[in-house]
Amino acid sequence: MLIWDETRPVVGRVLLLNASLEPLCVVGLNRAVVLVLSGKATVLETAGVLRSARHVMPAPLVASLTRYVHVPVRRPVPPTRRTVLARDDHRCAYCGSGADTVDHVRPRSRGGAHEWSNVVAACGRCNHRKADRLLHEIGWELPFAPRPPRWSAAVLGTGVRTEPAWTRYLAA
Repeated sequence: MLIWDETRPVVGRVLLLNASLEPLCVVGLNRAVVLVLSGKATVLETAGVLRSARHVMPAPLVASLTRYVHVPVRRPVPPTRRTVLARDDHRCAYCGSGADTVDHVRPRSRGGAHEWSNVVAACGRCNHRKADRLLHEIGWELPFAPRPPRWSAAVLGTGVRTEPAWTRYLAA
């Protein structure tokens, strides 16, 4: 049985990459340790140390398979509340505070579509203030152009925020 070193907390989720370094999925720490110990994966990023009576190993944060696994083409990620908040890092596109809802830049009542280029994360206050108006009508502007996310559906399917150390592996 492996236990973690108390000097640095060990994260319970590991980003698993294909041998080509493309993101495959997020696995639990136990599954990642089994893959590493069986020689099916190597550790690329660590988060502390795991210790047992006979082994000391780095706790994986990002792991890569040693053999390439063919993955069928994935469907695009739909712009749901969860995925939009993850794309915008749970920050309001208008004021920068914590976001808890999504807003259509061009309101649906005015012909705006529910697509990545028209949906941003927003706090309740800004969403209420904007209502069904266009940005130029109230003198607001977006600090960025909304676009589809760069990460795979497998990573977004976890429903949790990504680790900061994963960003360089998730970039397209």
